[in-house]
Amino acid sequence: MCNPAWGRALTEAQRLKDFARLRRVRDRIDREYARPLDVEALARGAGMAAGQLGREFRLAYGKSPYDYLRARRIERAAFGARLTGPAGVRPGACGPPGACGPPGACGPVRNREAAAALPELA
Repeated sequence: MCNPAWGRALTEAQRLKDFARLRRVRDRIDREYARPLDVEALARGAGMAAGQLGREFRLAYGKSPYDYLRARRIERAAFGARLTGPAGVRPGACGPPGACGPPGACGPVRNREAAAALPELA
């Protein structure tokens, strides 16, 4: 190469191409977070070695691909838990309090969430 700028341009083009591959891997993790994914399969899809994918992904996003996947799964589970109440019952699904019978009759309640029975005073 005669002109040094050409070498820099080629390096920059390769860097952008690699970043686009990493973005596709990140998008695949976001799309398929519920499926079993492993770093080897993600690397195969990106046409990279697993170690190279891990290093470059960490440089680009600050987390390894597995940590990113785990964070997405936790985030989606927390979002789902906010949409539903304890034991999968949507808040307000029974209507106003007391509309469906005694407290807790709307759905199952785990033992640690069940209120302790208060002694009745005569």
